[in-house]
Amino acid sequence: MLAMLDAADRPMSVTELAGAIGVDQPRASRLVQAAVGEGLVVREADPDDARRTRVRITEQGRELVRAASTSRRRAIESALDGFTEEERERFAELLGRFAAGLRRSHPPHA
Repeated sequence: MLAMLDAADRPMSVTELAGAIGVDQPRASRLVQAAVGEGLVVREADPDDARRTRVRITEQGRELVRAASTSRRRAIESALDGFTEEERERFAELLGRFAAGLRRSHPPHA
């Protein structure tokens, strides 16, 4: 959820966020509420519709996303350390095919 908000070019409604991360609206609402409690996101009024709120990531949330990305990148680099360049290319190709098949068989919730 935080990575999605970090990558978004604007704050998102809970409904938009739910669709983007593939969960139902009640689950997204619970995730947002927990993140608000931790200071990772804030709710703000939607300037186009005062009855709605949007969710915006905070600087603390952005820092958490960056730290997680750095940690994942280091773990992947370490795991691939013994691979040759040819093996890395083949692995990337196979992983891409696997991910595409997974998306076809289990599309995200709309």
